[in-house]
Amino acid sequence: MPAMEYNCGTSNVVDIICRLNPDLLAEPVFQRAGVTLEHKSLQSITRFLLLTFRSAGKNKLSPDDLVSRLEESSKKWSTAALQVLRSLWSQHGESVQVQQAVQDMLSVGQLVDMQWKLGLAVSSDTCRSLNSPFVTILLKIAEPSGQINQKAFEMTVPQFQNFHKQMKEVAAVMETV
Repeated sequence: MPAMEYNCGTSNVVDIICRLNPDLLAEPVFQRAGVTLEHKSLQSITRFLLLTFRSAGKNKLSPDDLVSRLEESSKKWSTAALQVLRSLWSQHGESVQVQQAVQDMLSVGQLVDMQWKLGLAVSSDTCRSLNSPFVTILLKIAEPSGQINQKAFEMTVPQFQNFHKQMKEVAAVMETV
């Protein structure tokens, strides 16, 4: 649960949330209601709730499961605050889950490292004489899940030169974005 991911100040955030009138938590219009919170406290609440709902969406939690996990993460939760969060999750949880699923489908890995080396195949079991240079490329990619995958492939020198040219073009475009 987010309490594990957002460990910094979780207990304080729960205290602040539980001190709020449950109606304010269900309808976050603090200033119109005359409630003043420090900017940092409001940021903490927002960050905590975003992490909580994203985590619940990713794990496809039911409203009861969400409340159970929140209770497990901190014994400071008030019944009123948990009821409001359960109600919010009941109303909006499905859309959060759909959004999380779409985000997971659209996530792509991040290039962490790229290594290359030039080689020359002189002979093999199937060919007597090759004498052609090649480039071996090893890519390390961090997947959205956090797992690091390695991909290796070989190219001829002209293919590598074309690959290099394309990578320079991509880099130039990315610098303008």
